Amino acid sequence: MKIISQSEFEKHNLFGQGEPNVNYAKYFIGQSYLNLLTAKSPLLVANVTFEPGCRNNWHIHHASQGGGQILLCTAGSGWYQKYGDKPISLEPGMVITIPANVKHWHGAKIDSWFSHIAIEVPGEDTYNEWCEAVSEEDFQKIC
Repeated sequence: MKIISQSEFEKHNLFGQGEPNVNYAKYFIGQSYLNLLTAKSPLLVANVTFEPGCRNNWHIHHASQGGGQILLCTAGSGWYQKYGDKPISLEPGMVITIPANVKHWHGAKIDSWFSHIAIEVPGEDTYNEWCEAVSEEDFQKIC
C-alpha cells in the first residue's frame, strides 16, 4: 500500500516513527527513523521507518551459527533485495527471513513511506558488515 503523505502514513505506522536514525545515517541514502521496541532484552526488536526513496546500504548479518534478521512489514511499501536476486516488493503483512551471511538491502519505494519491524536473530559470533550503497542508477531501475 503506497503512502506518500507523511500524515496519512502516521495513521498506519502502528509502532511509531521514533527518532532520526543518526547512529546509522552513514549507511542509509535518505532519512530513516528508529524506534527501539525492546529496551533491556537480549533480543533486539526495532521499528525502522524510511522516508520515500530511503534505503540502507548493502549489508550482511554475519554469524558462525544462528543469526540473521527477520523483517515484519507493517506500513507503506518498500523493497528487499538479496544480492544476485531480483528485488521483492514489500507490503504490510509480509515477513522476510534473511539468513546469516546473506548480502542484502531494504528500504522504501520512491513514492511511499515504509516501515518494518527488524528483529536481529540471536547467534554466535554475530556482527554486521556494511557494504556499498545501492546506487541511484540501480534503484531507479526497479522503481
